[in-house]
Amino acid sequence: MIKETEVCGIRALIAPADGPLTAGLVFRVGCADEPLSRRGLTHLVEHLALHRHGLIEHDANAATGLTTTHFFTSGSDQAVVGYLTSVCDSLRDLPLDRMATEKTILRTEQAARPADSLLVWRYGAVGYGAAGYPEWGLEAITEADVRDWAATRFTRENAVLWIAGEVPAGLELALPSGPKHPLPLPTSALAGTPAFFAEGSGKITFSAVVERSARAALFAFVLERALFRTLRTEDGNSYAVATSYAPRDGDAATITGLADALPERQDAVLGGVIDVLAAFRAGRIDPTELEVVRDKAISGLDRPEAIRAMLFTEAVDVLYGRTRPSLADFRAELASVAVDDLHEVAGQVLDSLLLQVPRGHRADWAGFAEAPMWSDSTVTGQDFPSLQNPDHTLVVGPDGVSMVGPHGALTVRHRDCVLMQCWPDGARRLIGPDGVNVSIEPNLHDVPAETIADLDRSLPDAVKVWQPARPADRIPPRRVPHAPQPPPNRPHLFGRLTALLRRR
Repeated sequence: MIKETEVCGIRALIAPADGPLTAGLVFRVGCADEPLSRRGLTHLVEHLALHRHGLIEHDANAATGLTTTHFFTSGSDQAVVGYLTSVCDSLRDLPLDRMATEKTILRTEQAARPADSLLVWRYGAVGYGAAGYPEWGLEAITEADVRDWAATRFTRENAVLWIAGEVPAGLELALPSGPKHPLPLPTSALAGTPAFFAEGSGKITFSAVVERSARAALFAFVLERALFRTLRTEDGNSYAVATSYAPRDGDAATITGLADALPERQDAVLGGVIDVLAAFRAGRIDPTELEVVRDKAISGLDRPEAIRAMLFTEAVDVLYGRTRPSLADFRAELASVAVDDLHEVAGQVLDSLLLQVPRGHRADWAGFAEAPMWSDSTVTGQDFPSLQNPDHTLVVGPDGVSMVGPHGALTVRHRDCVLMQCWPDGARRLIGPDGVNVSIEPNLHDVPAETIADLDRSLPDAVKVWQPARPADRIPPRRVPHAPQPPPNRPHLFGRLTALLRRR
């Protein structure tokens, strides 16, 4: 059904389809490929590539994901040809004079999109973990960065074209030649799993890394139905309950889940989530739920839009180097999934689970280890006690910085630092590959300018991102230690005796 060929020197997947012509161009580059100090680079290239299109009259857009960037469109043959040809032309000659404006647009877009804490806590601040951070690298991205990224990542060999319909006449996709880029290697910031961390409020979220398979995908949807029934229908403690399944690479996928809760119901919702997962681990899975989910998945393959989704998924698999199953094989795989298969996937989920609980809550009572919050060591150097909290001390040394408190220390060593944000008022924030960050506020620790200058010289320019000046109300005021107060003015003993005699 799906034919693999080559169009304009680009690997292509083509399948017949009803309705308007639909096509997409997928590149094997995403935000997980960026160093944290250049976070936002791929998204910026995507925006610049679309700028010359202006207001598009037909269905067309683009999206930057963890490991892919996708330009897609649907419409008449002429519209599809025009869009894809223009995208490739723009990628070869990006409107760099537009960079400042597009950076502002990206910051505005970022403000409405929360960071992905599950990625950061699981993977740290590199690779897939870097994708969980805001686009903090935008300030440092130069025209040379953009040119190089577009020339080396948005290339013929690093792309796959998919078309639902016939190849339209006049399609010219002129892209530079370049190497294929492998996926980033998974890292870990966890000592082990299952684990939990406390952050935020109002919801419980979780993620698990499992095999990439039909049975794992069905498991995610069966789990969602069980969580919805328990937390919303029966207990009435949650409104939003959802799970998702997404491939991470050729072999692994990520299952994520979310359940919201009012403050007074958070304990109940947390317990409910863990109870449902534990029941699945014990094999208590309703077979009728599997049948409902399976029927929905198989019938969905016959919908007109299914071929478009399938073409995109298979294009990504080509980029991942994964063997593509036929549609018949995939149907057969779905049909063969049994409750015992879901039981096995449940074991994978619980073994790799990372649970986010609201601040002030814990999950060690259910056998979850607390995710590492502190570093194993501290640096030696000059101590700067906090002017706010005497229990905390900033240590700035020749090989790194530490923030030491009564419960532990946070340390980032210069050789490992993946990002240092720098503000004109002297504030600094250093982030290590494990996600540990140390913030330096000169006014809160009375750090002299000479020490900050020495710190700046100790780190390479590649990890520094200079930030715009902060408003005055965002800079903590310098706290001057109070001078010792003189004792209350008391009359000398001789004076008291004199006054006493006078009254007599």
